Amino acid sequence: MSKYRHSCLIRGDGGRAIRGILDRVGDKWTLLVVATLDGERLRFTELQQRVPGISQRMLTRTLRHLERDGLVSRTVYAEVPPRVEYELTPRGRTLIAPAVALAEWAVDNNPAIERSQATYDAAGRQP
Repeated sequence: MSKYRHSCLIRGDGGRAIRGILDRVGDKWTLLVVATLDGERLRFTELQQRVPGISQRMLTRTLRHLERDGLVSRTVYAEVPPRVEYELTPRGRTLIAPAVALAEWAVDNNPAIERSQATYDAAGRQP
């Protein structure tokens, strides 16, 4: 695919599609929840324990958004007390590879980015 074609994919609809997706997956918790569910079916409390620092409210909100987007499925079992489990849908599993690629890029480039930020800040400029 040509370099121009890649930028057209990003800018094609004025950026609407990519902005919508980045708004969803770029928040503080979504990728952590998705990565935690990778290959597992978990109950709410198990998921909350495995995502350090997430509140019950934020986990509930994140799971609802992911379910609405078709990335996570929620299964309720008719038991007493009720049991609810969450897992990635097939579409949700397709997010793992790009998320890992982005994480690898971040790990590889973060030291250089921090150096650039320090140089910029030392020059007294404001972002």
